[in-house]
Amino acid sequence: MKINIVIVVVSLFLAQVPAVLGQNAADNTPKWAGSASAGLTLTSGNSDTLLFTAKAQAMRKWDTRNELDIGADATYGEQEDIKNNELIHGYAQYNYLFTERTFGYVRLDALHDDIADVDYRITFGPGIGYYFIKNERTFLRGETGPAVVFEKQGGEENTFFTIRLAERFEHKLSKTARIWQSLEFLPEIGDWDNYIINAEVGIEVAINTTWSLKSYIQDTYDHEPAPGRLKNDLKLVTALAYTF
Repeated sequence: MKINIVIVVVSLFLAQVPAVLGQNAADNTPKWAGSASAGLTLTSGNSDTLLFTAKAQAMRKWDTRNELDIGADATYGEQEDIKNNELIHGYAQYNYLFTERTFGYVRLDALHDDIADVDYRITFGPGIGYYFIKNERTFLRGETGPAVVFEKQGGEENTFFTIRLAERFEHKLSKTARIWQSLEFLPEIGDWDNYIINAEVGIEVAINTTWSLKSYIQDTYDHEPAPGRLKNDLKLVTALAYTF
């Protein structure tokens, strides 16, 4: 039942993305740009496994000063009819550029990870960022700022303040291929042994003007996980993506 709910929710989200993000086509404002991807792995016989992944990202820039980046991803997996993956994550970040390279931002993240026993983790806060590299092929930016984390992990609710330290790099290898990498560090203020690290690295290669193949690694390290859970979660995903 839960896998059906996850697939339906993500499918509805992905189905609406192209329509919603293309709604400005009739006027002169810039369109959104992004992609939606999905992957499915099934095995049967000596080993019965199922792994479903979905991810959507989009960005809009306008007035040379405003940037909006939104995204969502979900994973569901079973092995021998026993659930071993159930994760839903979404984020939204608005940037306002004070100069060509310096910007202020507000960011919201929300996460549910059933296997890690995280009922919810919501992170919200403002900050400041800087583009160290910014051209048509490459960008490298760093971000930092205070944030508050609301979470229910291991059946216990907790609220704490953190300092968000993050960076993101992206480079177009050619007209049809790009690589990217991101890293985020979230330590609890007052308890520096409680911290979370999120990292991602990936590559995307275009098949044609609308379809591409992407492969990426996501890693989450929670130094104080829920009781009975491991600190590190690593995921390798290969998926077919629709670009708009």
